[in-house]
Amino acid sequence: MPPLSCLLRFTSLSFRFLDKRISERTKTNYALCRSVASMDSGGGGSSSSSTCTLVLSGKSTAEKEIAESVKKNSAIKLPDNNEVSILLESEIAKLDKEEPFNVELFFNSLSTSRFGRFLIWSPRLTSTHDVVSHNFCELPIGAACVADVQYKGRGRSKNVWESPLGCLLFSFTVQMEDGRVVPLLQYVVSLAVTEAIKDVCHRKGLPFLDVKIKWPNDLYLNGLKVGGILCTSTYKSKKFNVSAGIGLNVNNEKPTTCLNAIIRELSAAAFQLRREEIIAAFFNKFENLYDLFINQGFQTLEELYHRTWLHSGQRVIIQENNGDQVVENVVTIQGLTSSGYLFAIGDDNQICELHPDGNSFDFFKGLVRRKLE
Repeated sequence: MPPLSCLLRFTSLSFRFLDKRISERTKTNYALCRSVASMDSGGGGSSSSSTCTLVLSGKSTAEKEIAESVKKNSAIKLPDNNEVSILLESEIAKLDKEEPFNVELFFNSLSTSRFGRFLIWSPRLTSTHDVVSHNFCELPIGAACVADVQYKGRGRSKNVWESPLGCLLFSFTVQMEDGRVVPLLQYVVSLAVTEAIKDVCHRKGLPFLDVKIKWPNDLYLNGLKVGGILCTSTYKSKKFNVSAGIGLNVNNEKPTTCLNAIIRELSAAAFQLRREEIIAAFFNKFENLYDLFINQGFQTLEELYHRTWLHSGQRVIIQENNGDQVVENVVTIQGLTSSGYLFAIGDDNQICELHPDGNSFDFFKGLVRRKLE
């Protein structure tokens, strides 16, 4: 997924505080994770042969039974020959508030009927997106995977990202039937993230954080990138299996900024946003927005989306080849087309649809104009 490009190296020191609170019967499993961290920090090992520890849990008895079945059948696999060690939450010591991810706090904050109720947590993982996309048919719809650190996160155009402690890193599964609206799902996910942040800040009495959406899948705060979304899909048995991934800087200030850094600038309050509360609020919001989207269409969410994104009225220069010359045309963004691309009007009043060219990191420097009748 495209959280932020931290490009950092990590050592096993980051996990010593985690190791201290893990029961004796699971220390061996977590020691494997620590050895992986050591190799990644220059110890000479290969991440392709590393072992990732996954802890399975569920909100209700039904999801807990699924977790037991998944573990019993060793159903979760990872690509690139990465080994997997699967544990149930009941097999590890209870986590206190100082742990990287507090599963109990997450479930206590979750009020959904489908999404997020089956959870996979890992202290260190190649990519949460790998887990849900590679095992889509083995997991219940709405299953989520969250990692404290990921070192092979997926980005646009096969870019690879390393993400440190402090990021909220998670992916989840969605199944859709209408392929025409699948491209619009990333916008629903983006909206749910921004609405979740607003909700948590409001409930905690914290300053308003005006997180904005940069089309198509980036999140910005005060002009700096704080997160991103990646949605991929496969078609099987007349349904689209969508894996949605989110990365959000919550408590890591580098390389740009994070939510808690801005809160500290705006308020003297000691309270900090927690990843568990944001991800729970995300699923609470997403479930409602998704139902509106599926039942009534994206047009029911367009007004909210346009209030949240950065681009209404934005003027963009489009470069087009005209024989041996490069011609620049100025267009003004008006909204989204039904297919999810940018709807714009040129200075010549020509209506057009703008597509990314697939090459540029900055979408607005590589847009391709398609004229509409």
